[in-house]
Amino acid sequence: MTAAHPSAHQPAQGVQKPEPCSPEELRCLFLFEKLTGEQLAWLCREGRVELFEPGPVYAEGDPATCFYVLLKGTVVMSRLVGGDDVEVGRTSSVGVYSGAFNAYLGDRVPQIYLQSLRVTEPSRFFVLDAVKFAQLMNEWLPMAVHLLEGLFFGQKNTQEAIGQRERLLALGSLSAGLTHELNNPASAAVRATASLRERVAGMRHKLAIIAAHPKDPASLTALMRLQEDAAARVAKAPVLSPLEASDREDTITDWLDEQGVANGWELAAVFTQAGLDTAWLDQVAATMADSSADPLALDSTFRWIGYTVETELLMNEIEDSVTRISTLVDTGPGIPPDIQGRIFEPFFTTKPVGQGTGLGLDISFRIVVNRHHGDLRVRSEPGDTRFQVWLPLTAQDDAPAPANDGATSG
Repeated sequence: MTAAHPSAHQPAQGVQKPEPCSPEELRCLFLFEKLTGEQLAWLCREGRVELFEPGPVYAEGDPATCFYVLLKGTVVMSRLVGGDDVEVGRTSSVGVYSGAFNAYLGDRVPQIYLQSLRVTEPSRFFVLDAVKFAQLMNEWLPMAVHLLEGLFFGQKNTQEAIGQRERLLALGSLSAGLTHELNNPASAAVRATASLRERVAGMRHKLAIIAAHPKDPASLTALMRLQEDAAARVAKAPVLSPLEASDREDTITDWLDEQGVANGWELAAVFTQAGLDTAWLDQVAATMADSSADPLALDSTFRWIGYTVETELLMNEIEDSVTRISTLVDTGPGIPPDIQGRIFEPFFTTKPVGQGTGLGLDISFRIVVNRHHGDLRVRSEPGDTRFQVWLPLTAQDDAPAPANDGATSG
């Protein structure tokens, strides 16, 4: 929404010829009812009454040149949100005021309209230029001006301190949450690594026992192939129900007991998890047939196979844990070009419902652009998304809080 701004020399778009100003009409407004006759006469002399046809009065972001008081009609206040003009208020109450009522603060704050104002029917306003409004405040109400200045800048400093504290708390919560999410898979990886070290040591020990019993090259080759097959079966092991797994463990336990393997139930759970069955174990027994007279060699062979399976399972666990960590921190698909123009809009998110608020980039944009008069840009492609923060070398005054602008009953 754009509009030319009314001034003492040029009427605004949609404004008819200025009308006579009546001190008695102004006295009927709550805003002016305590003024003296001389003060009311000054208002009529320095200000003016103007009739606006339906349409814009002023636009958000434009220089705040005038102070408006509604005498008759209907006004609509709106704010720009994500590029859309969103209505924030509508009233026909005589005496509501809006516009440049921060003019008394001078250049210490940007003198711009912090919202847009339009009328929906022919409406009459008492209009006072911003310079004259600042003169009125400083000459008629010097003590009030000092109090308002203290309140305004005091609130501003308080809001900055609170905002900084809130940002630190938010960062702390984010860090705590991320630490918690990272700690679980990291701890699992540490435990699995410790167990893996024990299994590898056990595998070496059992392999030494097996090697101590001479075997023909063909049998050794067959045994090594069975070890490789056991490791490969881990990745494609079928998912069994608890009852199916229990039954298979019992079957394997009985089979191992028949082979003279001590504590076969320990290996049975591992073999079942890897998808091995008694038919597969028969191949191992057949390969070790010439060593069957030595129970130690056969027991060591099955435990060597068991350590092989456990090693694969533990490496899978470590891989899963590291993958979870990788998923939490570093690389995404990038931001598609068709939505890059919307990522700074409040509540816009591509995450599922309940997993994202869509406020992070909006808050960042308001801090960098609105508060510090900088610029926030994005460049994204798969695996490489970068946000560039541009800040001015020379500090600028912050814009006044939005709550201080808007039509107010008077």
